[in-house]
Amino acid sequence: MNYRFLFLLLSCSISFGQNYSRQDSLRGQITAERAWWDLQHYQLDVTVDIDDQSISGSNIITYKVLKNGDRLQLDLQEPMRIEKVVQDGKELEWTSEGITHFVKLRKKMKPGKEEQIKVFFSGKPRIAKNPPWDGGFVFTQDSNGKAFVANANQGIGASIWWPNKDHPYDEPDQGTVISVTTPKDLMDVSNGRLIKVDSTATTKTWTWQVVNPINNYGINVNIGDYVHFREIHEGEKGNLDVDYYVLRENEAKARKQFEQTTGMLAAFEYWFGPYPFYNGFKLVEAPYLGMEHKSSVTYGNGYKNGYRGYDLSGSGWGMKFDFIIIHEAGHEWFANNITTTDVADLWVHEGFTAYSENLYLDYHFGANAAADYVVGTRKIIMNDKPIIGTYGVREEGSSDMYYKGANMLHTLRQLIEDDLQWRGILRGLNEDFRHQTVSSKQVEDYISKATGKDLSAFFNQYLRTTMIPKLEVKMAGNKLSYRYTNIVDDFDMPVIAMLNDTEKWIFPSSEWKTEELDLDLKFFAVKRDFYVDYELIAN
Repeated sequence: MNYRFLFLLLSCSISFGQNYSRQDSLRGQITAERAWWDLQHYQLDVTVDIDDQSISGSNIITYKVLKNGDRLQLDLQEPMRIEKVVQDGKELEWTSEGITHFVKLRKKMKPGKEEQIKVFFSGKPRIAKNPPWDGGFVFTQDSNGKAFVANANQGIGASIWWPNKDHPYDEPDQGTVISVTTPKDLMDVSNGRLIKVDSTATTKTWTWQVVNPINNYGINVNIGDYVHFREIHEGEKGNLDVDYYVLRENEAKARKQFEQTTGMLAAFEYWFGPYPFYNGFKLVEAPYLGMEHKSSVTYGNGYKNGYRGYDLSGSGWGMKFDFIIIHEAGHEWFANNITTTDVADLWVHEGFTAYSENLYLDYHFGANAAADYVVGTRKIIMNDKPIIGTYGVREEGSSDMYYKGANMLHTLRQLIEDDLQWRGILRGLNEDFRHQTVSSKQVEDYISKATGKDLSAFFNQYLRTTMIPKLEVKMAGNKLSYRYTNIVDDFDMPVIAMLNDTEKWIFPSSEWKTEELDLDLKFFAVKRDFYVDYELIAN
């Protein structure tokens, strides 16, 4: 099996372009028309016409005024369209530039005040060609001929189907209410808690409430002939409701496969801290592989272990867990609890979450199993471009953000040499940045401060270049000489060397160093837990 091909399927859509347009800037920057207002709440009300594959509805946007402003930027992508915008009972005018819409308010807002606008919209949303990577809506049917509908739009943006402030830096501080009207014989499952169901002769409206900040790409609609079952996870902060919504035809398989869920929650609460949204966790069957929608994680891995039945690492350990349950739920801590302010820094989501697969194995099967797995994923790494993308133009970095990111973090764990401290750092990130948006730099600085080490060169090496540090080594009797090549300035990461049958820390830099040892050198290797290359050079 071509694991690299599998991983390319796994990756989110990545833009490789270097010529950026004004539309790229309007989408990727915190423009003047975004900066003056702070998002507080969305109240999203939509009707999904399944036969017509269309959506209509409204979004009440509540915001706090930070400074004077009278022009407000919203995003909504074609072929969806804004029908009207209303504030204080009066319709407002707007102008459009591509997917960006500038709403002209009737007056300049006063700083400190809370205001609302209501945006009415309709249209046929883009149909996803290869969800979740090529984003949009999926309209399909289950085996009983009933409609099975969902959205997945991380890469392309939430504005593919509803009008919003489509930039990750600003999340609704007070959460979101999502109401979805479906045919009466179907159910919608969205984020948060179900707070009411309204019925007519032909429809039902399902209203869900999210009480914490939520990234807009994580807001989801899932419509199907669902059955529901529940269990309780006895977690760090008490009892957590764990709800499952699966197609009627798959209930028996789901009850068996989803037994992994509480073990996942136990592992991640141990490593990352309490589940960040104790008002409930859900797994929801979807007509695509799956995604990390907050508190409504979607699942489509076929009720089998591995990634679509395969082990991405080739180690065997990847078949010990259902990839989608473990990976997508790991995003509840890294992506949903902590969200990056720019998609250029998505490694914070994907690198830590790919690493969570390793930590799940560590918790349940031990450190050697975890190391086998994460080291095995190195075959997937392409080093095609840096992990961190270009800021301000909505460009992600390399798909290496997943497993190069995971191997970087596994290496960092070795450097810290104290698993209690490492665990404390992972938990501290989730506590100190709880429900916040952050930059890569903030995460890097936090880890440097927590370890008492200046890790700037370490992060620059792995995140901002495609170079893998290379250790050149010479052996002559009892003399060992070594230096790094292929490194950034000031990179001097120590590694554990395997010398004959013993382990020894060595401290390479860009300059040759020579040590005299109490043994006749026959064998040299770098311990596999360090993501570096090495080469033996003849004297």
